Amino acid sequence: MAGKSGDTMRLDRFLAEMGEGTRARIRDMAKNGRITVNGVIEKKTDRKIDPEADQVAVDGRPVRYAAFEYYMLNKPQGVVSATEDRLHTTVVELITERKRGDLFPVGRLDIDTEGLLLITNDGDLAHRLLSPKKHVDKRYLAVLEGKLPENAALRLREGILLEDGTMTLPAELTAAEYAGANAYVLTIHEGKFHQVKRMFEALGCRVTYLKRLSMGSLALDGGLAPGQYRPLTDEELRTLRENF
Repeated sequence: MAGKSGDTMRLDRFLAEMGEGTRARIRDMAKNGRITVNGVIEKKTDRKIDPEADQVAVDGRPVRYAAFEYYMLNKPQGVVSATEDRLHTTVVELITERKRGDLFPVGRLDIDTEGLLLITNDGDLAHRLLSPKKHVDKRYLAVLEGKLPENAALRLREGILLEDGTMTLPAELTAAEYAGANAYVLTIHEGKFHQVKRMFEALGCRVTYLKRLSMGSLALDGGLAPGQYRPLTDEELRTLRENF
């Protein structure tokens, strides 16, 4: 893996990974003299560079290397958890300061669901966080329409049978304060399709608002408004790696 000083990689691969376009587009930019390496125009995109030591620029704009990027996003409603979509804005498009072109969301939130989403290109960490064997905790704030049965918390702790016959893992339910609404925090340990909504439907209620608060050790920064993001702190990343 490139990234350590002394490691080399092709110039076109470097620029493609940093989101500067396809290799064909990068070749065209090079032919037109738009790419420089250490201040000198470079037209051969197959040349090797040291991404940590060599200074690459496109149209005079420096392109700096990042092997991995990690962003916490407060996903807003109306945005899809995908890398590309013809109809809707994607969560990756919201990360305007990204350096890499291969970022993706770790897991999915429905288009009408808000809250914590990790955006990265670290496939190994994403695999561990999403692995069914890990049972990573996910906490959600849910506003409900309808009244839960008195034994709702007990039924959820024992695992609940969904309408399609699927049995969920045990989950924890607590009442929550949210703008005077009928709100609860639900902690689940898996990630089935539309799981939170389906669990509450099995209890006779409809979810009218849903927000993910945490995933494993990573908790949503309360200072992030919907649509805002920030890089993970060193401590957040270290804790994620150590625990998952």
